[in-house]
Amino acid sequence: MSEHIPHAHSANLEDLVSGLGADVESGLSNPQVQSARSKFGPNSLPEPPTKTYFQIFFSQFLSPLIYLLLLAAVVAAFIGETKDALVIIVVVLLNAAIGSYQEGRAENSLKALRKMSGVRCRVRRQGQESVIEASELVPGDLILLTAGDAVPSDARLVFASSMMVTEAALTGESVPVAKQVGVLAADTPMADRVNMVHAGTFLTMGRGIAVVTATGQGNEIGKIAKLTSETAQLKTPLEQKVQKFGQQLVFAAIGIFFLVLCIGWIRQVPWAEIFMVAISQTVSLVPEGLPVAITVALAVGVQRMARKKTIVRRLSAVESLGSVNTICSDKTGTLTRNEMVVKAVAYGVSATEIQVQGQGYDPTNGAMAPVADADFQDLVLTSVICNDADLFKTEEGWRMVGDPTEAALLTLAMKAGADLPALRSQHPRVAEVPFDSDAKMMAAVIGSGTGRGCRVLVKGAPESIFQALSPSFPAEQKVRYQELAKNFADRALRVLAFAVVEDEAGAHANLSSFAELNGKMRLIGLVGQMDPPRSEVRGSVDECRAAGIRTVMVTGDHRATAVAIAKELDIHRDGDLVIDGAELDSQWPDERLREALPRVSVLSRVHPGQKQRIVRLLQEKGMVVAMTGDGVNDAPALAKADIGVAMGITGTEVAKEASKIVITDDRFSTIVEAIAEGRLVYRNIKKLILFLFVTSIDEVVILFLALVAGFGPPLLAIHVLWINLVTEGVLTINLIMDPPEGEEMKVRPVPLSEPLLDRALLSRIPLMVIASVASVFGWFLFRTYQGVSHDLVRTETFTALAVSQWWNVLNCRSTTHSVLSREIFSNHWLILGLIAANLLQLAVVYLPFMNEFFHTEPISLESFVMIGVVTSLVLWVEEARKWLARRREARSGAK
Repeated sequence: MSEHIPHAHSANLEDLVSGLGADVESGLSNPQVQSARSKFGPNSLPEPPTKTYFQIFFSQFLSPLIYLLLLAAVVAAFIGETKDALVIIVVVLLNAAIGSYQEGRAENSLKALRKMSGVRCRVRRQGQESVIEASELVPGDLILLTAGDAVPSDARLVFASSMMVTEAALTGESVPVAKQVGVLAADTPMADRVNMVHAGTFLTMGRGIAVVTATGQGNEIGKIAKLTSETAQLKTPLEQKVQKFGQQLVFAAIGIFFLVLCIGWIRQVPWAEIFMVAISQTVSLVPEGLPVAITVALAVGVQRMARKKTIVRRLSAVESLGSVNTICSDKTGTLTRNEMVVKAVAYGVSATEIQVQGQGYDPTNGAMAPVADADFQDLVLTSVICNDADLFKTEEGWRMVGDPTEAALLTLAMKAGADLPALRSQHPRVAEVPFDSDAKMMAAVIGSGTGRGCRVLVKGAPESIFQALSPSFPAEQKVRYQELAKNFADRALRVLAFAVVEDEAGAHANLSSFAELNGKMRLIGLVGQMDPPRSEVRGSVDECRAAGIRTVMVTGDHRATAVAIAKELDIHRDGDLVIDGAELDSQWPDERLREALPRVSVLSRVHPGQKQRIVRLLQEKGMVVAMTGDGVNDAPALAKADIGVAMGITGTEVAKEASKIVITDDRFSTIVEAIAEGRLVYRNIKKLILFLFVTSIDEVVILFLALVAGFGPPLLAIHVLWINLVTEGVLTINLIMDPPEGEEMKVRPVPLSEPLLDRALLSRIPLMVIASVASVFGWFLFRTYQGVSHDLVRTETFTALAVSQWWNVLNCRSTTHSVLSREIFSNHWLILGLIAANLLQLAVVYLPFMNEFFHTEPISLESFVMIGVVTSLVLWVEEARKWLARRREARSGAK
């Protein structure tokens, strides 16, 4: 659209709207939308070109290792070993087919992920408002924007009220820009186009209506994206670890290649034969399918999390979740139910306190006895009139619209017998001053009821009301209410104060500011509300503590209320520090706060701008931080955190865009489940690496022992290639599908600096390799000295090596749990993989045409059973190690 309206900001608004075929009252018609969509396409940036299955398939051959295999096939064909050459080609094709399938699955998972995380917006079409995907917008659409909304496309404002927009994504300027309707000069720089809003920005306050002037790549952010589309993305920590691990293996493989050639030359092994074996050893040592397998592991984790009400917006977040050691959680709605309920009321001259029963917004649950006190009746009246919420009954129960705090006041009024429609009809607002976050009050003016003057009803924070009381208000009564307010807060109640101003002269009939009421108020009572903690949160907090994860409450609520809830949830314990937001800037410089944060459990009265500082200092202290948020101003902290967690129900689009994961039910326990899933993914990747590495070392060591001892190669090149296909191709992805062991949240977080082959894995490898090599090479020696033909011994050794790896894949499933005591069938994918591996091996050994190609001979059933028994040494040795490990754990636990 920008080609037709190159300067939308300088065009006459009426001409612009009519040129787009739009109407500022009703918006576009459906035929106009269809026409524009066919002309301009979707409002989205072009995705990277999707690879076809043929492209994915052929990309599997773009590897130095595959080049080596193809070279080996050419050499084999040249020296007359056409069958070997054919087998190598078949193995390469099968590996490519498996890799293509795995990569295709990962790509499909990512496509589904992109669909789940689309931005939605409000639009007016054919005179009706609706919510649509931003990608469905077309030039001429009328979009309706309010504070917290992400701007879905470039648009010219037709209406703006107190509108502020953050445009850092485009201009780099972090200060929000005030927007207004008007016409600007054609040469106005983009950063100064105050009558335009742009895709990629968001509203911090106010509201507005705008007509879309460009979509997709026509947007300013689309132009930037087009320029940077070729920029390479930074590798994630896991990708960097895999790359480093792969480089180390490649160097080792090259060394082994030349070492095998040297040993073969010394032992006078035919050159063609030893060359083929050397290449096969090189290939076997480098798990070329590892990157694809890891991508599949992450994609599987994403799918599992989606089923647990967690949408992962960035695949790299899955690996980071396993390293989280600090959760900075908001209180309201995440740790609590976000369902306010009045628990106590104090009213009148004597500050009479009554307890209110019931939960939720059902006024029939805890109905109160009638109270005739005039102050109490005024408190009920103020609760209804100084209120913008609504409460109504549906078939599913009582529902509220508006702020939960105000809905709780309406519930209180109805419990006291108030008729909401009747009160609002009898006492219409003459004037009002909306709630102000600085004054922390709201005021409404109604008639006096006597025909003269008016009354001003006020509700707000106790400290604000106390400061505005009339000098004639009894001092002892004020002290009593101040003590009550503190007592309510200590009981984890959110306190509101209620006051009236009797204005017989009607001086406040046109009330416009709270300053006019200063020194004129009469306190009539207090209300203590509670947002009850979620029942499951304490268990989740304890689970985090056992897993080495600190939970820190970061809330805008009062200190006393926050601490009371934190104590109930076991977040705050004796000796922990509590810091108030007002103290952060004045009393806690960076150096002091950085050192104190590991001992802080509650940060109260924190405004969103301070969250980013808290995240930064925690990270400087070596913490891996998950930060929750839902508001517009939470976006910088969410983006800064290692894992930004946006709330799916209460979260703004801006918060969701800045986050890495979105919790669809806003529950703290869901965050903990996501961390457990991240740990499971990482643990399964480590299992895979252990399995692949042990398999590769087994093959190399067995070959070396045979060559050094003066025997002919116990395995041919095609045997090694086949084992790699059976083990890596059939079992690796299946191993990644392992379900939780139940101990994911009983171990410490994974350090970001931990290598893939850490000390724990390295300590297991020698014993596993020794057991495999002893059983396989031992069988080779036993059968050789029995005088069995070399071809049959080689077939049995080939089978023994394959079977030993099947035992090993069971060993790799757990570090300490016995294969026999675990639910061995819990991973049905692995069981299917083992069945497939057995069938394939049987085919190689017993089918005549496979015998011919793989140089194998049928072995007796007795030998096959004995091979299984002998190679089970791999399982029993590891079972013994696990038993000893469990005993050590039991002893250390007893101490």
